[in-house]
Parts: sequence; structure tokens; C-alpha cells
Amino acid sequence: MLSQNDPEIFDLINKEVALQQDNIILIASENYVSRDVMEAEASVFTNKYAEGYPGSRYYSGCEIVDTIENLAISRVKELFQAEHANVQPHSGSQANMAAYFAVIKPGDTVLGMSLAHGGHLTHGSPVSFSGKLFRFVHYGVNRKTELLDYDEVQNLALQHRPALIVAGASAYSRIIDFARLRNIADTVGARLMIDMAHISGLVAAGIHPSPVPYADIVTSTTHKTLRGPRGGFILCRQELAAKVDSAVFPGVQGGPLEQIIAAKAVAFKLAMQPEFKNYQKSVVENARVLAEELQKLGLRIVSGGTDNHLMLVDLSRTGITGNICEKALDAIGICVNRNAIPFDPQPPRIASGIRLGTPVVTTRGFGPAEMKQIAHIIYEVITHIDDSGVKNKAQKAVLELCHRFPVPDSTPGE
Repeated sequence: MLSQNDPEIFDLINKEVALQQDNIILIASENYVSRDVMEAEASVFTNKYAEGYPGSRYYSGCEIVDTIENLAISRVKELFQAEHANVQPHSGSQANMAAYFAVIKPGDTVLGMSLAHGGHLTHGSPVSFSGKLFRFVHYGVNRKTELLDYDEVQNLALQHRPALIVAGASAYSRIIDFARLRNIADTVGARLMIDMAHISGLVAAGIHPSPVPYADIVTSTTHKTLRGPRGGFILCRQELAAKVDSAVFPGVQGGPLEQIIAAKAVAFKLAMQPEFKNYQKSVVENARVLAEELQKLGLRIVSGGTDNHLMLVDLSRTGITGNICEKALDAIGICVNRNAIPFDPQPPRIASGIRLGTPVVTTRGFGPAEMKQIAHIIYEVITHIDDSGVKNKAQKAVLELCHRFPVPDSTPGE
């Protein structure tokens, strides 16, 4: 009925379907969800307002949503072997806000990874609530190795005695040593919080070490590598359960999105299946192949490679900036995002690099051969930035790949 009742929105939805079908998406924070997740997300639970928690709602008629939410909680606890879970956060940012309020108070000192070195906006950026409410001190990567500088983390922790240490990243391609961070936190009597939003799917599949045994609190989104709906969740030790729950509601949110919680439950179940582990292995393998092929062609990968689903490409030697590269690739049907590299001389809006991720293309069925082809397309466009002939050839190659690997369960006009 949408086509008749609101043809403008219906048309835009179909345009977006076509865009996703005809573009190679290398955005590290995106993915394609399953049909089951979409069905749950579009279910009648969107009609239900269920302020509170299962068994303690502010309204009657919540028996079924209580069961749904309890199911999501039990599944995510099993998936990550956690003592307690809260599945109500609307996003990763709100999960982080609640996690902060659960263990620290405004004005407290927090040690977090610098956004300029691959951290996250909510890890103390001055434009974020986190940077406005708390006193953040930032650590980064080693200038030579471009790997997390754990010695710097330890030295800063000893100097500033933070109440909380935050780790996790949005643009860091290497395994994070959670055990080392736990040791540093214990040394100064700090809580440890891990934001695993980008790597939660890899953690669920056992491809990346889990932060759960080491952290007091773990936050995450449910999209990205986890292939769920857009939303968040929090895991914590049982001792912090009441504080975390009250920080989420009524601390930073009102009524939960029960239709999204239903979709989260579906995603958690799917993440327990053997196929999911195989998928995550392919995500990491595709990222490795893409990085290695780009390096063979002469492009520099920050830190020399990747252990997860993403990589940073340093464009400094090519003579173009990240924003120029982003626009050039977008014009031929490859979606990436410009991204600062560590110690970047360019401002973030321009940036010296681009971030590439493989979750979306792996969901479509792309494998190592396609990763190599994509690397060559990217290289040709970057090194012939003003050549219309190269661009036309690249655009045709992108469309051929897209038609050969259609987006699962996504047909224009459906």
C-alpha cells in the first residue's frame, strides 16, 4: 500500500535498493541484514510501548514483549558468555553513555583512544557528550609501528590515575590486547570498558579474542560485523547489573524499541550458527587479501596490514587526499569513507586516507578473487584520477561484479 499512499517515500526506498545493489559498499560499519532480521524489525512490536524492564514495566499488556526481551538477553549472554546483558540501548553511542554513567560521574578522568588514531567519537572527542562531561586523556598508536602503544597507556594511567580506561576502535586494524589493558587498569585501580562495536561479530565467531573475561563493561552495536539491526547492547559483570540497567533506563533512555529488540534476538541466534563463523572467517580473509593486493600495487596500508575486517589506506604518496579519493570512487560505484591516518597532517574533513571494510561485500558472496579485482579497480582510479576512460572502464567492472553477486533478499520494486 505504500506505493499508493506515499509514492514519494516508496520511490526513494526503491532508489536506495538500487543504489545498494549497484554499488560495492566498502564501508566498514555497514552490512546487509538477513530477511529474518528485517521481518522482526518491521513487526507489530513497533506498536508497543514497554517502558521499564521485563517483569517491571510501567504499562500492562507487556507479557509477550517481556518474553522477547528476555530471549534476546539470554541469547546475547550465551553468545558472548557474559554474566549480565542489557539489550535496550538504541545505539552504540547510547550504550557508551549508559556505561559511563554506570561507573563514573561527570568530571571524572577517563583514559581513551584518540579519535585521530582510530578511536571513536564517544571516547572523549570534545564535540561529543563524552568529551563535554568527562575529563578525557587520550592514548594512541606508536609512530613507527602504528600499533597501539600499551606502554603509553600504562604511563598515562600512572600519571593521571583515571577512574575508567576505555578501549575499542573505529579505525584500527589489529588485534587488541585486552589482558594487557586489564593489567594496566588493575595497576591504577580503574574500571575497564571495552567498546567492541566494530569487532563484535568477529568476537562472537571466535575470530578475535573476547573482551568479556577482562572488562568490567563491554558495549557494542548490533549492526556492523554482527549483521543485526541498528542498535546497541551492554554486557557487564553481575555486580554492575543494577547500575547498568538504571543507567540505561531511566538514565539515558525512555521506552525501548521492542521491534528492534526482537530483531536483535534474531541476529543473536543467527550468530550462534556454524555458517556465521564461516562468514566471519571469510570477512577477515577478504580483508587480508584486499590489503595485500593494494600493497602489491604500491599503496601503503597503515600498520602494514589487518587482523580484522578493515584497513586504512594511506594516500599521502599518491598526491590525492581522502576526500578526493572518496568522491572519485563514489562516482564509479565504490563506497568508502575518507579517514584520518595516525599523525595525519590533514584536517579530518580532508584526511590523508580512506577506510575500507569487507563485511558487506562478504555478505554478497565476494571472495579473494573479487577482492583482488576491487584492489586493481581502486588503484587504477586513484592513479588516473582525471582519466574519464579509466573511470568508465572501472564503472563497468563494478556493475558487472554487482550483478554477478546480487544483494541477498533485495530486489528493486519488491
